[in-house]
Amino acid sequence: MVTPVPEYIAEVRKIVSDTFFLDPAAIGEDTPLEELGIDSKGRIRLLAMLEVHYKISLDLDRRDQLTDVGAVAKLVAEARRPAPGDA
Repeated sequence: MVTPVPEYIAEVRKIVSDTFFLDPAAIGEDTPLEELGIDSKGRIRLLAMLEVHYKISLDLDRRDQLTDVGAVAKLVAEARRPAPGDA
């Protein structure tokens, strides 16, 4: 299991804030994205922003795992983890 590092939490919070024009102070690590007005289409948009920002590929089917900033940071950390043998 990959634990999201604080760096990802802060970066993801900024990406969410910038993408959806939200006050960063209103975005907690465990604030549900739906409470922030981010619906399923918004989560797809967030996935696209994360892919561009981190230069990673995320499976669209994982959008339902994007429940809050902490979950998003975990998904990013998993995607950025080197594959076995790539280290």
